[in-house]
Amino acid sequence: MSDWFSIEGKVSLVTGGSRGIGEMIAAGFLMHGAKVYISSRKKDVCDATAERLQEKHGGKCISIPGDLSNLSGIEAVAAELAQRESQLDILVNNAGATWGAPLEEFPEVGWDKVMDTNVKGIFFLTQKCLPLMRNSASAEDPARVINIGSIDGIHTPRFDNFSYGPSKAAVHHLTRQMASHLVKENIIVNAIAPGPFPSWMLSAGVGFGGQVEGADWDSVGKGNPRGRVGTMEDIAGLAIFLSSRAGAFTVGETISCDGGSVASS
Repeated sequence: MSDWFSIEGKVSLVTGGSRGIGEMIAAGFLMHGAKVYISSRKKDVCDATAERLQEKHGGKCISIPGDLSNLSGIEAVAAELAQRESQLDILVNNAGATWGAPLEEFPEVGWDKVMDTNVKGIFFLTQKCLPLMRNSASAEDPARVINIGSIDGIHTPRFDNFSYGPSKAAVHHLTRQMASHLVKENIIVNAIAPGPFPSWMLSAGVGFGGQVEGADWDSVGKGNPRGRVGTMEDIAGLAIFLSSRAGAFTVGETISCDGGSVASS
């Protein structure tokens, strides 16, 4: 069974890896033997998280900071990775943004920031990493792309984040379209649609002011069918499945990881 789910020795890049769901996936990958690069916009935070994760979980965790909402930032991250590695086995497109405002007041900057980070960033980083993934890909062991969508791209969001839900719906559809093209090259693309997880983004949405540690996540979890918010094991376990031999015949899917939120809505 361990061979079915092994990611031992694989090289991965997790964007938005300095906090939240990205940090959880990076930690899970490190714990199971992958070499992990993390990227996020703020260099000091990205560097500190990489150091902390490596000290806690062992293995190698390397910081490549960059702004993935614009093409120059995307190209810089891809170029830095290509200088360090000859191949990329797993790309986790997790970097994301949101914006909240009433419908009548929702600004263009809030629309553009979210769409640029959540949709354009995923497409062009995947594009720029294709040479490294092609070097990794084989019929026996395909390279993997995991796009992080959201249940807000499946059902109507609770919050006034009018660009966020459409951006995540676009991620889900982009996943299917990219999967149909890249599966022929032994590069498998899937998406995960998370529900409530302890993160800065959810904390800001539910009124915790961005606080993650020490926030009352139990109160948030009571509104979920499973009676709790998600954990590192939940999201990292699914990402590991999609990156392993066990997930090698799952292509173009968007898998909810939400404690039953979508099923119960």
